[in-house]
Amino acid sequence: MDGRRVSSHVTTWTMAVFLTLWAATLVGPPIALLRWRAARLAELDAPAIQADWDAFRDEMRRQSGRTGPVQRKVPRSPEPPERVWLRDYVGLAIAAWVALTGVLGGFLGLAIRGILRGVPR
Repeated sequence: MDGRRVSSHVTTWTMAVFLTLWAATLVGPPIALLRWRAARLAELDAPAIQADWDAFRDEMRRQSGRTGPVQRKVPRSPEPPERVWLRDYVGLAIAAWVALTGVLGGFLGLAIRGILRGVPR
């Protein structure tokens, strides 16, 4: 068996491992986020969470007219930001994750493949 064949075998094996890890990294976190999201949204539906958010907004409203080094702004949303984000923007977060991980992983894979193939003779 010549050195070139061993190198090709190592390259194929390494790329298979890389592609498996890349796919797991691409798919795993969004699945975990969706599972966590369902449980967290159920927690955020509790009346106590909304009452805490309303109390926070009332406190910001009370502090907004004061003069001082920090000007407080009353949050516009009648709902807690975490609930809004998990309900309305989780798809955007998943799309960004897949796009960034896909592109960065693809370039990393090309770099690894180029390194493993070495300089042509």
